[in-house]
This record gives sequence, C-alpha cells and structure tokens, in this order.
Amino acid sequence: MKLVDIKEITGTIQLKSGLHIGAGDTEMRIGGTDNPVVKHPHTNEPYIPGSSLKGKTRSLLELSSGLMGMTDGAPLGIKDYKKLEGEAQETCKAILSLFGASGADADEKNEIGVTRLSFADAPLSAAWKKKAQASHLAFTEVKSENSINRIKGTAENPRFTERVPAETQFSFSISLKVLQGDEGLEDLLFKGLKLLEQDALGGSGSRGYGKIKFLFDQPEIQAKFDNASPLV
Repeated sequence: MKLVDIKEITGTIQLKSGLHIGAGDTEMRIGGTDNPVVKHPHTNEPYIPGSSLKGKTRSLLELSSGLMGMTDGAPLGIKDYKKLEGEAQETCKAILSLFGASGADADEKNEIGVTRLSFADAPLSAAWKKKAQASHLAFTEVKSENSINRIKGTAENPRFTERVPAETQFSFSISLKVLQGDEGLEDLLFKGLKLLEQDALGGSGSRGYGKIKFLFDQPEIQAKFDNASPLV
C-alpha cells in the first residue's frame, strides 16, 4: 500500500436556500431562538462543519448503492463488506476506502486501507464576508414556523429557527489521498457531491432548507463534477 498523491479540492459552497446546521445548544436564553445554528466560538460566525459535509455525502452514496437496507441505518462497515460478493462488495469497498470504517471492525487482510477523504470545516468565504460587511448584511436570520390546525385554520405551536440566509458563500476544502491501485474513487466522490447538491444539507431539507451549489476553484475539477452522473 503506497501513497502516490494527495489532491486538494477547493472551492465555494453557495447557499441556494436558508441553511440550518444545529449547534446542539441546550442552554435556554431569554429572547433566544429554539434552534441556533453552529457558530465559531471566537468569531461567532456561522460555518459548515466538515463532519456534516462528509456524513451527508456518505449517507447519500450508501443510499444510492442500495446497501443501506442491510445496516439498519448504521454506516457500512467491514462486517458488511465481508458478507457481500461481486459488484455490491466492490461498491462497499469503494465507499469504505473513501470514508473509512469503524476502528472496532477488523480488517485483517488490510483490503480497505487508510481513509482517503478529509473534509475541512467550511468558514465564510473571505470575499463574500467582505462584501456582506460592506453592505451591512446579516450572517444569520430567524425564521418563524408553526403548525396549522386544519379544522380551525389557526396557527399553533410557534417555533423560531435560526438559519444562514440564501446566497451566503462558504469556502470548502477536501483532501483526497490517492494510493497505488486506487481506481474510480475520485469519480465516486464527485457522484456523492452531486447527490448532495441535488438533495439538501443540514436540517429541514423537506421544508426547502439546505439547497447548495458547489463551485470549484480548479476548472478541470469543475468539468468533472459537471459531467458526473450521480444515479448511473
């Protein structure tokens, strides 16, 4: 097993709709929102955690592979790989090679190797941040939601969710280790990112949140992404 290259894939994530990735803040504040977004503790600026990008991309790839049903919702692991055969096993191996497997699983033959992908946290784009500050744009918004009593026609159970507004831009960076003998893993990554662009990132995707667009710094990477066929 030999490392032959490390590719840095960089670019911009543009929000096409409001984005909510929760902070997991259980502290109640007077006048606060019910669901705050995750923010950097020093700057108080929103960012997209690398774990959110990685987790949703992997989930969509496992869903499109048809293998998600055998895990009861858990990520694919070495134990699942050993149960499979043929094309299904090769697909599972590719996903595990990109995203990794639990350290609790034994890979005695070292068939999977090291995790190839690393997703960095995505901060606000420096260029967009400068433009937003000059235009006095807010980095977050609070969206009120409620349920409607279908007989009375009245609003009930109001809640307030913090979101990052549409058109906000973040800078992303993905590191891809290339080992000798790796084939098709970069294409699989682009397939996953394309699925993510077509689906949604963060919470409340079924209500229109989390629509994003990837814009790559490298023209050749952008071309590969544009030509990716996620469900083929």
